[in-house]
This record gives sequence, structure tokens and C-alpha cells, in this order.
Amino acid sequence: MEPASLENLCVLYHSANYIVVNKHWDIRIDSKMWYEKQTVQSQLKHRFPELADPGTYYGFRFCHQLDFSTSGALCVALNKAAAGHAYRCFKDRLVTKAYLALVRDIVAEEKMALDFAIGKNTTEGKTHMMCTEGTDGCENPKTCQTELTVLEYGEYDGDPVTKVLLQPLTGRTHQLRVHCSAIDHPIVGDYTYSLRTDNAPYRMMLHAYFLHIPLENEPIHVTAPDPFVPTLDSKWAPQRCVNVLEDLLKNILTQPQTEIREDPEPVHGRSSPVESEEQQAQCQQWLCEWNLD
Repeated sequence: MEPASLENLCVLYHSANYIVVNKHWDIRIDSKMWYEKQTVQSQLKHRFPELADPGTYYGFRFCHQLDFSTSGALCVALNKAAAGHAYRCFKDRLVTKAYLALVRDIVAEEKMALDFAIGKNTTEGKTHMMCTEGTDGCENPKTCQTELTVLEYGEYDGDPVTKVLLQPLTGRTHQLRVHCSAIDHPIVGDYTYSLRTDNAPYRMMLHAYFLHIPLENEPIHVTAPDPFVPTLDSKWAPQRCVNVLEDLLKNILTQPQTEIREDPEPVHGRSSPVESEEQQAQCQQWLCEWNLD
């Protein structure tokens, strides 16, 4: 996968209602900053100018979020109705995601259930970060769950690393990065959560590999090609396979996990047939995506 450029947009799925792209690493989804010319939004406008909605600030409605440093499957709704259908799936926690990552050192346990509560870090100099409950300055921690499965052991640029499959069962900001850091296996190249020490790799090794949105009339089922293979990155040298990715994916498909949207945070409480005014307002705000008027 080449570095991002305005012209270099990889489309994984395209219909009248949705586009799923393979987002590059180190590129924002959208930005209001005049100097940030290269975003997924600008890539979409360049490739599909006729699909941009002039009634929204950015022109496209992104169904979910991926961090600046994270690559992989990103779904975009092409009209308000499609955005509403996707919103319901995220709101009802029906969406399934799975990520690939290279993490530092050897993860001893083949499977792990990570349940550290995550909150905002209010410590000076770290307010752009999240943190686990009990950390000094951790504000309003909320329950989080991630399932980790070891795929391969090997080395990256001579250092021991583990390739893992991560399934977030909740959707907090930076959840996977914080959970991996909390078990002392930070993601390779995560400059932020290594406290600015892991700066040698060309990117952070986190990739949104699998996305399933069970829309009633148009179920979306997409995989974004695995970038962590020796043919694409010669510094990654796998040595022992523990679990086969394709087999794990089959298990995910037969027993899908549930997830909530990352941003904005979901409305708490049990779902009910009748939405509250607050829930309706949240839905309308999300559908409009910074409506120009």
C-alpha cells in the first residue's frame, strides 16, 4: 500500500448508497484546517465529485471513525437515508469489526479478554491521550472490552513482536491502542502511547481488516487486504504461526461480535422501540454531519 495521495484512493466496495475505502495510514478523514489538503474527504471529492453532497460541510457522511494513524476499511454513506440505516446498525451494536496489529514483544497468552475501563487523560501534556482507570488524571472512565487473539510470532526490524487480531466489543476513543499499551504490548509505531519513543517504523501497525454492517437490504461485508506481510514490508519477519487468519475470520462470521460507534459516544441505556427526544436529536445531528445551514 503506497503512501496516501489525492489520486491514490483504494475502493473496496461501491454501490448507490455506500462506498467502503481502504484508508491509508497517517491521513485524516476530514479537516476544517485550510492547510490540510490531503484527507479522505478530499480524495473522495477528487475521485467522485458528482457524489459529494453540497448540503453537508464535508460533502460525505462517514459512518464511523478511524484514527489518523490507522489504515483499513472505512464506510461512507452517499445519502441521508443510507446514513440513517447505517446509524441504526451502529446504535444497536450490530456492527462487527476486526483489526490486525503488530505489537511489541511476545504475547504469552494465545487469547486474551481485555476489559480496562478507559477515560480522558487530563494530565498536562497528555490531554490528547486516553488512559485506563486508576491512572493519575483519568477522567470519567467507561467500561471497554477487546478480544485479542495471537496470529504469529516474529520480529520487526530485529525486535520481537506479535501479530494479533483485535476485536473491539465497545468503541471508545483509542481503545485498541490503550488496551495494548495497558498489557505492556504497545502497537509497533504508536508514537503517542509509547510516549514519543517508538518513532523508527514508517507507520503505526494497526489496520481495520474486517467490517460487517448487517443492513437489511444491503449487508456490507468487506475485508481490507492485510498490509503486515513480508512481501509488503521486509522488516516484518514472521517465525511461527499460531492461528490462521482465514479460520478466525470464519469464526467471526458464524458468531459475530457486537460493537458500538466510537465517536460520538452512544446513548446509554437499553434500546426501546420509541426513541427519546435526545436520541432523535443525536441521530439528526449525525445524519446532517455539520450541515451548512
